[in-house]
Amino acid sequence: MQIQQNISLKPYNTFGIDVRAKHFATFESSDDLNFIFNQNNLKNLPKMVLGGGSNMLLVRDFEGLILKNNCRGIEIIKVTENEVFVKANGGENWHEFVLWCLEHNFGGVENLSLIPGTVGASPIQNIGAYGVELKDVFYELSTYHIPTQKIEIFNTENCQFGYRESIFKNTEKGNYIILSVTFRLTKNKHHLNLSYGDIQTVLDRKNIKIPTIQAISEAIIEIRSSKLPDPAKIGNSGSFFKNPEIEATQFADLKLKFPNIIGYPLPNGTVKVPAGWLIEQCGWKGKRIGNTGSYAQQALVLVNYGNATGEEIWALALQIQDSVKVKFGILISAEVNVIGR
Repeated sequence: MQIQQNISLKPYNTFGIDVRAKHFATFESSDDLNFIFNQNNLKNLPKMVLGGGSNMLLVRDFEGLILKNNCRGIEIIKVTENEVFVKANGGENWHEFVLWCLEHNFGGVENLSLIPGTVGASPIQNIGAYGVELKDVFYELSTYHIPTQKIEIFNTENCQFGYRESIFKNTEKGNYIILSVTFRLTKNKHHLNLSYGDIQTVLDRKNIKIPTIQAISEAIIEIRSSKLPDPAKIGNSGSFFKNPEIEATQFADLKLKFPNIIGYPLPNGTVKVPAGWLIEQCGWKGKRIGNTGSYAQQALVLVNYGNATGEEIWALALQIQDSVKVKFGILISAEVNVIGR
Protein backbone atom coordinates (compact mmCIF):
# COMPACT_ATOMS: atom_id res chain seq x y z
CA MET A 1 0.00 0.00 0.00
CA GLN A 2 1.29 3.44 -0.95
CA ILE A 3 0.83 6.50 1.25
CA GLN A 4 1.25 9.53 -1.00
CA GLN A 5 2.54 12.97 -0.04
CA ASN A 6 1.38 16.50 -0.92
CA ILE A 7 -1.57 15.44 -3.08
CA SER A 8 -4.02 17.88 -4.69
CA LEU A 9 -7.59 17.24 -3.56
CA LYS A 10 -9.15 19.01 -6.55
CA PRO A 11 -10.18 15.71 -8.23
CA TYR A 12 -11.64 14.45 -4.96
CA ASN A 13 -14.17 17.19 -4.12
CA THR A 14 -17.15 18.21 -6.24
CA PHE A 15 -16.60 21.92 -5.54
CA GLY A 16 -13.31 21.53 -7.41
CA ILE A 17 -11.32 23.37 -4.75
CA ASP A 18 -7.57 23.05 -5.29
CA VAL A 19 -6.20 22.45 -1.82
CA ARG A 20 -3.60 19.86 -0.89
CA ALA A 21 -3.33 17.00 1.59
CA LYS A 22 -0.03 16.43 3.34
CA HIS A 23 -0.66 12.65 3.27
CA PHE A 24 -3.12 10.62 1.18
CA ALA A 25 -4.03 6.92 1.10
CA THR A 26 -6.82 4.70 -0.17
CA PHE A 27 -8.26 1.70 1.67
CA GLU A 28 -10.33 -1.31 0.60
CA SER A 29 -10.70 -3.16 3.91
CA SER A 30 -10.23 -2.96 7.66
CA ASP A 31 -6.85 -4.67 7.19
CA ASP A 32 -5.73 -1.72 5.07
CA LEU A 33 -6.84 0.62 7.85
CA ASN A 34 -4.92 -1.39 10.45
CA PHE A 35 -1.78 -1.00 8.34
CA ILE A 36 -2.28 2.74 7.90
CA PHE A 37 -3.07 3.49 11.55
CA ASN A 38 -0.03 1.57 12.75
CA GLN A 39 2.39 3.78 10.84
CA ASN A 40 4.28 5.70 13.54
CA ASN A 41 4.68 8.86 11.46
CA LEU A 42 0.87 9.08 10.96
CA LYS A 43 -0.45 8.22 14.42
CA ASN A 44 -0.75 11.74 15.80
CA LEU A 45 -1.88 13.50 12.64
CA PRO A 46 -5.45 14.75 12.04
CA LYS A 47 -7.33 12.37 9.78
CA MET A 48 -10.32 12.71 7.45
CA VAL A 49 -12.18 10.14 5.35
CA LEU A 50 -13.25 11.01 1.81
CA GLY A 51 -16.13 9.34 0.04
CA GLY A 52 -17.35 11.11 -3.07
CA GLY A 53 -16.24 14.52 -1.78
CA SER A 54 -19.73 15.82 -2.52
CA ASN A 55 -20.79 17.19 0.84
CA MET A 56 -17.83 19.29 1.83
CA LEU A 57 -16.17 22.62 1.34
CA LEU A 58 -12.39 22.56 1.73
CA VAL A 59 -11.24 25.96 2.91
CA ARG A 60 -7.49 25.35 3.19
CA ASP A 61 -4.76 22.70 2.85
CA PHE A 62 -5.18 19.65 5.09
CA GLU A 63 -2.10 19.17 7.25
CA GLY A 64 -2.83 15.55 8.04
CA LEU A 65 -3.92 12.27 6.44
CA ILE A 66 -6.77 11.98 3.92
CA LEU A 67 -8.23 8.47 3.60
CA LYS A 68 -10.18 7.61 0.43
CA ASN A 69 -12.81 4.90 0.94
CA ASN A 70 -12.52 2.37 -1.90
CA CYS A 71 -14.43 -0.48 -0.22
CA ARG A 72 -16.68 -1.96 -2.95
CA GLY A 73 -19.33 -4.65 -3.19
CA ILE A 74 -23.10 -5.17 -2.84
CA GLU A 75 -24.76 -8.34 -1.52
CA ILE A 76 -28.19 -9.61 -0.48
CA ILE A 77 -27.92 -10.95 3.06
CA LYS A 78 -31.51 -11.82 3.97
CA VAL A 79 -34.86 -12.21 2.20
CA THR A 80 -38.35 -12.41 3.74
CA GLU A 81 -41.80 -12.56 2.15
CA ASN A 82 -42.02 -8.79 1.61
CA GLU A 83 -38.52 -7.45 2.36
CA VAL A 84 -34.90 -7.81 1.38
CA PHE A 85 -31.82 -6.81 3.36
CA VAL A 86 -28.98 -5.53 1.19
CA LYS A 87 -25.45 -4.73 2.37
CA ALA A 88 -23.41 -2.22 0.37
CA ASN A 89 -19.80 -1.37 1.13
CA GLY A 90 -18.90 2.22 1.95
CA GLY A 91 -16.96 3.03 -1.20
CA GLU A 92 -19.89 2.25 -3.52
CA ASN A 93 -21.24 5.23 -5.45
CA TRP A 94 -24.64 6.10 -3.96
CA HIS A 95 -26.56 6.63 -7.21
CA GLU A 96 -25.10 3.47 -8.73
CA PHE A 97 -26.33 1.61 -5.64
CA VAL A 98 -29.82 3.08 -6.14
CA LEU A 99 -29.78 1.93 -9.78
CA TRP A 100 -28.70 -1.56 -8.66
CA CYS A 101 -31.69 -1.69 -6.30
CA LEU A 102 -34.05 -0.56 -9.07
CA GLU A 103 -32.68 -3.20 -11.46
CA HIS A 104 -33.61 -5.82 -8.84
CA ASN A 105 -36.98 -4.14 -8.16
CA PHE A 106 -36.04 -3.38 -4.55
CA GLY A 107 -37.97 -0.37 -3.26
CA GLY A 108 -37.26 2.36 -0.73
CA VAL A 109 -34.36 4.33 -2.19
CA GLU A 110 -35.93 5.52 -5.46
CA ASN A 111 -36.64 8.99 -4.03
CA LEU A 112 -32.95 9.30 -3.21
CA SER A 113 -31.88 8.98 -6.86
CA LEU A 114 -29.02 11.11 -8.21
CA ILE A 115 -27.77 12.23 -4.79
CA PRO A 116 -23.99 12.53 -5.15
CA GLY A 117 -21.58 10.78 -2.83
CA THR A 118 -20.94 7.29 -1.52
CA VAL A 119 -22.86 4.72 0.50
CA GLY A 120 -20.45 5.19 3.41
CA ALA A 121 -21.16 8.91 3.61
CA SER A 122 -24.95 8.53 3.41
CA PRO A 123 -25.63 7.77 7.11
CA ILE A 124 -23.30 10.51 8.34
CA GLN A 125 -25.54 13.11 6.73
CA ASN A 126 -28.75 11.06 6.95
CA ILE A 127 -29.21 12.03 3.32
CA GLY A 128 -32.73 12.86 2.23
CA ALA A 129 -34.77 14.11 -0.71
CA TYR A 130 -38.36 14.21 -1.92
CA GLY A 131 -39.93 13.09 1.34
CA VAL A 132 -37.54 10.22 2.13
CA GLU A 133 -34.50 10.04 4.41
CA LEU A 134 -31.83 7.38 4.70
CA LYS A 135 -33.06 6.41 8.16
CA ASP A 136 -36.35 5.26 6.56
CA VAL A 137 -34.55 2.37 4.83
CA PHE A 138 -31.66 1.87 7.25
CA TYR A 139 -31.06 -1.39 9.14
CA GLU A 140 -27.49 -1.29 10.46
CA LEU A 141 -23.94 -0.33 9.58
CA SER A 142 -20.45 -1.62 10.22
CA THR A 143 -17.70 0.75 11.34
CA TYR A 144 -14.01 0.83 12.05
CA HIS A 145 -13.37 2.51 15.41
CA ILE A 146 -10.16 4.45 14.94
CA PRO A 147 -9.03 4.71 18.61
CA THR A 148 -9.34 0.94 19.25
CA GLN A 149 -8.98 -0.34 15.66
CA LYS A 150 -12.01 -2.57 16.29
CA ILE A 151 -15.11 -3.27 14.20
CA GLU A 152 -18.38 -1.97 15.73
CA ILE A 153 -21.99 -2.38 14.56
CA PHE A 154 -24.53 0.46 14.85
CA ASN A 155 -28.31 0.10 14.67
CA THR A 156 -30.79 2.91 14.01
CA GLU A 157 -30.97 4.00 17.65
CA ASN A 158 -27.17 4.05 18.02
CA CYS A 159 -26.82 6.31 14.97
CA GLN A 160 -28.96 9.07 16.53
CA PHE A 161 -30.32 10.19 13.18
CA GLY A 162 -31.78 13.68 12.85
CA TYR A 163 -32.42 16.10 10.00
CA ARG A 164 -29.14 15.84 8.04
CA GLU A 165 -27.53 14.69 11.27
CA SER A 166 -26.14 11.57 12.95
CA ILE A 167 -23.81 10.65 15.79
CA PHE A 168 -20.99 10.46 13.22
CA LYS A 169 -21.42 14.14 12.39
CA ASN A 170 -21.57 15.23 16.04
CA THR A 171 -20.31 13.56 19.21
CA GLU A 172 -18.37 10.81 17.40
CA LYS A 173 -17.11 12.92 14.53
CA GLY A 174 -13.72 11.66 13.38
CA ASN A 175 -13.79 8.51 15.54
CA TYR A 176 -15.38 6.07 13.09
CA ILE A 177 -15.02 5.00 9.47
CA ILE A 178 -18.13 3.47 7.91
CA LEU A 179 -17.21 0.24 6.15
CA SER A 180 -20.67 -0.94 5.04
CA VAL A 181 -24.37 -0.11 5.36
CA THR A 182 -27.25 -2.62 5.40
CA PHE A 183 -30.61 -1.46 4.04
CA ARG A 184 -34.10 -2.84 4.66
CA LEU A 185 -35.92 -2.62 1.34
CA THR A 186 -39.22 -3.83 -0.10
CA LYS A 187 -39.30 -6.50 -2.79
CA ASN A 188 -43.05 -6.14 -3.40
CA LYS A 189 -45.90 -3.96 -2.12
CA HIS A 190 -43.65 -0.92 -2.43
CA HIS A 191 -44.51 2.18 -0.41
CA LEU A 192 -44.55 4.94 -3.01
CA ASN A 193 -43.91 8.53 -1.92
CA LEU A 194 -45.23 10.96 -4.53
CA SER A 195 -46.30 13.87 -2.37
CA TYR A 196 -43.11 15.96 -2.33
CA GLY A 197 -42.02 18.45 -4.96
CA ASP A 198 -42.93 17.99 -8.63
CA ILE A 199 -42.92 14.18 -8.77
CA GLN A 200 -46.64 13.86 -9.50
CA THR A 201 -46.47 16.69 -12.04
CA VAL A 202 -43.77 14.89 -14.02
CA LEU A 203 -45.64 11.57 -13.83
CA ASP A 204 -48.83 13.27 -15.07
CA ARG A 205 -46.95 14.88 -17.94
CA LYS A 206 -45.66 11.45 -18.92
CA ASN A 207 -49.20 10.07 -18.58
CA ILE A 208 -48.06 7.50 -16.01
CA LYS A 209 -51.20 6.43 -14.18
CA ILE A 210 -49.75 3.55 -12.15
CA PRO A 211 -46.20 4.59 -11.20
CA THR A 212 -43.44 2.11 -10.49
CA ILE A 213 -40.37 2.72 -8.35
CA GLN A 214 -38.41 2.96 -11.60
CA ALA A 215 -40.76 5.67 -12.93
CA ILE A 216 -40.44 7.63 -9.69
CA SER A 217 -36.65 7.45 -9.92
CA GLU A 218 -36.70 8.66 -13.52
CA ALA A 219 -38.98 11.57 -12.58
CA ILE A 220 -36.67 12.60 -9.74
CA ILE A 221 -33.60 12.34 -11.95
CA GLU A 222 -35.32 14.64 -14.46
CA ILE A 223 -36.27 17.15 -11.75
CA ARG A 224 -32.85 17.17 -10.11
CA SER A 225 -31.05 17.47 -13.45
CA SER A 226 -33.13 20.51 -14.35
CA LYS A 227 -32.36 22.30 -11.08
CA LEU A 228 -28.86 21.22 -10.06
CA PRO A 229 -25.63 21.82 -11.98
CA ASP A 230 -23.41 18.93 -13.00
CA PRO A 231 -20.27 19.10 -10.79
CA ALA A 232 -18.22 17.99 -13.79
CA LYS A 233 -19.18 21.26 -15.48
CA ILE A 234 -19.73 23.69 -12.58
CA GLY A 235 -18.20 22.97 -9.17
CA ASN A 236 -20.81 22.63 -6.44
CA SER A 237 -21.86 20.51 -3.49
CA GLY A 238 -25.60 20.41 -4.07
CA SER A 239 -27.72 22.08 -1.42
CA PHE A 240 -25.36 24.20 0.65
CA PHE A 241 -27.81 25.04 3.46
CA LYS A 242 -30.29 23.02 5.49
CA ASN A 243 -33.99 23.87 5.34
CA PRO A 244 -34.57 25.56 8.72
CA GLU A 245 -37.25 24.35 11.11
CA ILE A 246 -38.96 27.13 13.07
CA GLU A 247 -41.72 27.37 15.65
CA ALA A 248 -45.28 27.50 14.33
CA THR A 249 -45.85 30.84 16.08
CA GLN A 250 -42.83 32.36 14.35
CA PHE A 251 -44.06 31.04 10.99
CA ALA A 252 -47.51 32.54 11.62
CA ASP A 253 -45.90 35.94 12.33
CA LEU A 254 -43.82 35.70 9.17
CA LYS A 255 -46.91 34.75 7.16
CA LEU A 256 -48.49 38.06 8.11
CA LYS A 257 -45.45 39.96 6.88
CA PHE A 258 -44.63 37.71 3.92
CA PRO A 259 -47.92 36.16 2.68
CA ASN A 260 -46.14 34.06 0.03
CA ILE A 261 -43.76 32.34 2.46
CA ILE A 262 -43.69 28.56 2.05
CA GLY A 263 -43.81 26.20 5.01
CA TYR A 264 -44.31 22.49 5.66
CA PRO A 265 -45.75 21.58 9.10
CA LEU A 266 -43.83 18.79 10.81
CA PRO A 267 -45.09 16.16 13.28
CA ASN A 268 -43.17 17.80 16.15
CA GLY A 269 -45.16 21.02 15.76
CA THR A 270 -42.47 23.02 13.99
CA VAL A 271 -42.56 24.24 10.38
CA LYS A 272 -39.88 23.52 7.77
CA VAL A 273 -39.18 26.53 5.55
CA PRO A 274 -37.35 26.01 2.23
CA ALA A 275 -33.95 27.68 2.53
CA GLY A 276 -33.87 28.17 -1.24
CA TRP A 277 -37.02 30.31 -1.08
CA LEU A 278 -35.55 32.45 1.72
CA ILE A 279 -32.29 32.95 -0.17
CA GLU A 280 -34.11 33.82 -3.39
CA GLN A 281 -36.24 36.43 -1.59
CA CYS A 282 -33.03 38.08 -0.43
CA GLY A 283 -31.96 38.56 -4.04
CA TRP A 284 -29.20 35.97 -4.25
CA LYS A 285 -30.55 33.60 -6.90
CA GLY A 286 -28.29 33.77 -9.96
CA LYS A 287 -26.06 36.42 -8.37
CA ARG A 288 -22.34 36.09 -9.03
CA ILE A 289 -19.54 37.52 -6.91
CA GLY A 290 -16.11 36.99 -8.44
CA ASN A 291 -15.54 33.28 -9.01
CA THR A 292 -18.55 32.08 -7.05
CA GLY A 293 -22.26 32.68 -6.75
CA SER A 294 -25.76 31.29 -6.20
CA TYR A 295 -26.94 29.02 -9.03
CA ALA A 296 -29.48 30.56 -11.40
CA GLN A 297 -31.83 27.54 -11.32
CA GLN A 298 -31.63 26.88 -7.57
CA ALA A 299 -30.64 29.54 -5.04
CA LEU A 300 -29.75 26.90 -2.46
CA VAL A 301 -26.77 25.77 -4.53
CA LEU A 302 -23.50 27.70 -4.31
CA VAL A 303 -21.19 27.23 -7.26
CA ASN A 304 -17.55 27.52 -8.24
CA TYR A 305 -17.28 29.06 -11.71
CA GLY A 306 -13.77 27.71 -12.12
CA ASN A 307 -11.19 29.34 -9.91
CA ALA A 308 -12.92 30.01 -6.59
CA THR A 309 -11.13 29.26 -3.35
CA GLY A 310 -12.83 27.65 -0.40
CA GLU A 311 -12.51 30.95 1.47
CA GLU A 312 -14.42 32.78 -1.29
CA ILE A 313 -17.30 30.31 -1.22
CA TRP A 314 -17.47 30.37 2.58
CA ALA A 315 -17.46 34.19 2.57
CA LEU A 316 -20.42 34.14 0.17
CA ALA A 317 -22.23 31.63 2.40
CA LEU A 318 -21.80 33.92 5.41
CA GLN A 319 -23.18 36.89 3.47
CA ILE A 320 -26.24 34.87 2.44
CA GLN A 321 -26.71 33.62 5.98
CA ASP A 322 -26.57 37.17 7.37
CA SER A 323 -29.05 38.55 4.82
CA VAL A 324 -31.62 35.82 5.57
CA LYS A 325 -31.22 36.46 9.30
CA VAL A 326 -31.78 40.21 8.85
CA LYS A 327 -34.80 39.87 6.54
CA PHE A 328 -36.63 36.94 8.14
CA GLY A 329 -35.07 36.46 11.57
CA ILE A 330 -34.18 32.88 10.60
CA LEU A 331 -30.70 31.41 10.91
CA ILE A 332 -29.90 29.01 8.06
CA SER A 333 -27.01 26.67 8.75
CA ALA A 334 -24.67 24.88 6.37
CA GLU A 335 -25.60 21.38 5.28
CA VAL A 336 -22.14 20.75 3.85
CA ASN A 337 -19.16 20.04 6.07
CA VAL A 338 -16.83 23.02 6.04
CA ILE A 339 -13.28 21.74 6.52
CA GLY A 340 -10.50 24.03 7.70
CA ARG A 341 -12.30 27.14 8.94
